[in-house]
Amino acid sequence: MEKLIITAAICGAEVTKENNPAVPYTVSEIAAEAKRAYDAGASVIHLHVREDDGTPTQSKARFQECIDAILRLCPDAIVQPSTGGAVGMSDLERLQSTEVTPAPEFATLDCGTLNFGGDEIFVNSDNTIFNFAKIMKERGIKPELEVFDKGMIDIAMKADRKGLLVRPLHFDFVLGVQMTATVRDLSFMVGSIPAGSTWTVSGIGRHQFEMAAAGIVMGGHVRVGFEDNLYIEKGVLAKSNGELVEKAGKIAALLGREIAGPAEARRILGLKSR
Repeated sequence: MEKLIITAAICGAEVTKENNPAVPYTVSEIAAEAKRAYDAGASVIHLHVREDDGTPTQSKARFQECIDAILRLCPDAIVQPSTGGAVGMSDLERLQSTEVTPAPEFATLDCGTLNFGGDEIFVNSDNTIFNFAKIMKERGIKPELEVFDKGMIDIAMKADRKGLLVRPLHFDFVLGVQMTATVRDLSFMVGSIPAGSTWTVSGIGRHQFEMAAAGIVMGGHVRVGFEDNLYIEKGVLAKSNGELVEKAGKIAALLGREIAGPAEARRILGLKSR
């Protein structure tokens, strides 16, 4: 079985310091949280950025500043900017995260419209998805195909048939939002992607470590971090993203799975060596 890639989603666009005081906003806070996650075993830093007051932004300048700060502390980390941004942002606004220099090697591509709960709808039309895929291919960026249910896999495969993706594909199954987070559902998702694809699982909230354990056993990879979950255990806020990564690493050790470093993660994901 391949070594395990751990992704740390260190801040997201929705959680706040009111939810957990350790959620990072400033450039220095974001870089420090990335370093804590990296030191604990994360090879991939999934990145949203904030203004200093916590407002989510897709500003190219802010992404550049944060990526540069992270790479000063973690020179070989894989920094994966989000093209999701936050609910209500325009397509052009969201794509700014891929305009940094040098171009990212890896970035997220959301593959469908999503009900986040209540009145919050994250809109991704087919044309938006195809356009994002086209632009990322032109820029030499490998997409992590973010899928929240089986229908989004089908939309990703439409993009693949149009020649907008380069195989092998990589998926992130985000479970516990629009589709329930169970081993049954994860198995269904894994069985629905092309042979030779790689995949990560992200369990939301209390499902984070249940899904991490399942992903580890099934040969996939895992994502943890404040974007998806703020607690290290029931009722106990995590002190840092590093603490969440460390827990995922302990689960992997108990289950006999080694952790991949950045160079190994690049090989597994088919990214260019740095």
